[in-house]
Amino acid sequence: MISLDFSFNVLTRDLSLYLENQVKVGLFGSGVGLSLVLGFSAAYTCYYLVSVAKKPQLISGGKKFYQFLREQCPVVSETYYPTFWCWESRIQTLLRPFVTAKPGVSYRNELIKAADGGQISLDWFDNDDSPSHPDPATRPTVLLLPGLTGTSRESYILHMVQQSRDLGYRCVVFNNRGVSGETLLTPRTYCAANTEDLEAVIDHIQRTNEAAPIMAAGVSMGGMMLANYLGRKGRETCLKGVVVFSAGWDVFECTASLEKPLDRFLFNSYLTSCLQASVDRHRPVLEKCYDIDHVMKARTIREFDERFTSIMFGYSTNDDYYRDASPIHRLKSVQVPMLCLNAADDVFSPSHAIPVEAVKQNPNLALLITCHGGHIGFLEGLWPRQSTYMDRVFKQFAKAVIEQGSRLTDLS
Repeated sequence: MISLDFSFNVLTRDLSLYLENQVKVGLFGSGVGLSLVLGFSAAYTCYYLVSVAKKPQLISGGKKFYQFLREQCPVVSETYYPTFWCWESRIQTLLRPFVTAKPGVSYRNELIKAADGGQISLDWFDNDDSPSHPDPATRPTVLLLPGLTGTSRESYILHMVQQSRDLGYRCVVFNNRGVSGETLLTPRTYCAANTEDLEAVIDHIQRTNEAAPIMAAGVSMGGMMLANYLGRKGRETCLKGVVVFSAGWDVFECTASLEKPLDRFLFNSYLTSCLQASVDRHRPVLEKCYDIDHVMKARTIREFDERFTSIMFGYSTNDDYYRDASPIHRLKSVQVPMLCLNAADDVFSPSHAIPVEAVKQNPNLALLITCHGGHIGFLEGLWPRQSTYMDRVFKQFAKAVIEQGSRLTDLS
């Protein structure tokens, strides 16, 4: 037995002498226990540094955009160190809403009319105290698009508002119809394929602040909508640049991935219930046109889309809708600088469906792929409350687009 006054110096002796002493203690002695802990810690550290912490892969269709990102956004060349105790993709995805802080943001809400008589809710952060851009007429504007059921109160949106505030920019969050508490005036919600509401919002922002440069950032489905918008508009847009996070590029592949047993249990069923809750909240206006009881019996996102979304937007089949909603088919037509961040382990957007070859064919596109990060996770640091890798990518790219945008006018 080791006496209670055993000197701590024993633990710092030469490693061979230390291990020799521990053998005498026996398998269940405290010294051997400490040796096992130290050995496991060393092995885990080695594994983490060799197999987990890696530099992201930067792919671009043109040398100009590639070099611009390397110069103006050093984060694209830095090793990404995922939080060491939760680097696995599903854990990153599940924990991000709970461990990341929600910065305090006071919005100014605006409801604008849509062409069909509906209304769209915009949440503005005007940043009137901006020291770098005191004139509201020319203050840069960042348009933010949340994910499938997200609003302006999601932690990832609040973080981007905070980053924009630090840069002196104004933000406006485009809330999809019916998700942020506003009344649904017409029997229409939203989908990734239809960009009419987004076009109306961008036109409204431009008319409101004609002299202010505008860029946009979209997350998950918001990123898909942005990419589809850019593919449709080509050069006919006022956006100076776009950054997209954790977008699903091929909806068929995304849906199939989320229907695997574990991912269906962890994510698919929950998201389906969130979509159904939004529909049920607006049942009085929606049930005039759709079989809401049938919609409420859906058990997956695919079933929900078959019974509701594809019908609402006039598709003959759900496959037609999924084909139209997949941004991968429109990337060749994007004429605005767009940076896309995806994690290779994202179960929402599987790595084999990330459009590497399509990006290589368009000089206006760049793709940043991390080995880990999950879906809208990208947690880093010992306790990742204040900032994520995604936040740093957003801040550096937004600053580069706004302040060095003249270098992005011709990337061909």
